[in-house]
Amino acid sequence: MSVLTTKEILEIIPHRHPFMLIDTIEELEPGVKAVGKKCVSFNEPFFAGHFPTEPVMPGVLIIEALAQVGAVAILSMSENKGKIAYFGGIKEARFKGMVKPGDVLMLETEIIRVKGPVGVGKANAYVDGKLVCKAELTFALGN
Repeated sequence: MSVLTTKEILEIIPHRHPFMLIDTIEELEPGVKAVGKKCVSFNEPFFAGHFPTEPVMPGVLIIEALAQVGAVAILSMSENKGKIAYFGGIKEARFKGMVKPGDVLMLETEIIRVKGPVGVGKANAYVDGKLVCKAELTFALGN
């Protein structure tokens, strides 16, 4: 059973269709960690051009989905309600596998450092328990 539904996620982060890249939050420790799920459908708008004969989810969108999960973790804290988490940087991004239509993408982001309005998350994405992407994501909180 999900901790947060899509509707509840929409109350926390500002992303909307077609850029809302997470379906549910499966685990949540506000300010510490979140685990999200994305059920990847052939009907995703990006598959029309990436690639028409071999649909693969773009790596930058996997990173964005991980960032959205991290944003849920940090913005779930009462003191951050109504704020926005902006990208500040991406380090050590590695892609270990492809994400295709029909895959269930599990997204884990753990907040490892916070200093003032800036923080860093360690992020991993999995399909069927296999690591497909990892990165360190820096964010800055704003209004």
